Amino acid sequence: MIDAPEKTFIIRMFHVHHNYGPKKALIDITLDIAKNEFVFISGPSGAGKTTLLKLLYLGEPVSEGQVLIDGINLARIPRKRIPQLRRKFGIIFQDYKLIPTKSVYDNVALVLEAAGAKNRLIQKKVKSVLRLVGMEDRLKSFPPSLSGGEQQRIAVARAIIGDPKIILADEPTGSLDEESAEVILELLRGVLIRGATVIIATHDKALMRKTGGCVLHLEQGRLEASRFIEKQYDNAIF
Repeated sequence: MIDAPEKTFIIRMFHVHHNYGPKKALIDITLDIAKNEFVFISGPSGAGKTTLLKLLYLGEPVSEGQVLIDGINLARIPRKRIPQLRRKFGIIFQDYKLIPTKSVYDNVALVLEAAGAKNRLIQKKVKSVLRLVGMEDRLKSFPPSLSGGEQQRIAVARAIIGDPKIILADEPTGSLDEESAEVILELLRGVLIRGATVIIATHDKALMRKTGGCVLHLEQGRLEASRFIEKQYDNAIF
């Protein structure tokens, strides 16, 4: 009998708490997420899903406990190394967070420009990722002229252009129609195949049922359950 290879964890959280003043947003969270894993963080609005994602890339400080990202203890990272840490992440928001006065090309290129990449590489990679998400013909367009589904495709392109190890998606299909949502999910599955870890915060059970993967369920700031669901179909019961 051949032993299964031991998992390598890219995210580890140990007894993590986070408070907003007297309000407890997260309570005693301990979890491990392996490299190249597809994970859902589920739970109702206000359960702490977005807060948990923010702690991972230091969008919010941990009130108590420890977070390790790719072996780096966030409590010990010098301030000057935070930008380097954040390059490990690609982040996709429900409301896209595109700059309306910049073209599609410029919105996506910003990530590589901030990292100091050369213009020739930037041009090559921007065109490549826009082709990947099916938006190569809109590189001169501006976000207000695009549909919600198109804007989210651009947000995906921006998230993956730096070849991040971890993709964080906060309700990425929440404001999209079913067809556009399916396109975004297929793109995220493609990111997983390319080797990234994908973490999606959502309260949409149908989305989890259609996709399958590990589900971490939050309830009032606490991690209540963790399980794996197989990909199912529309007539299946979650």
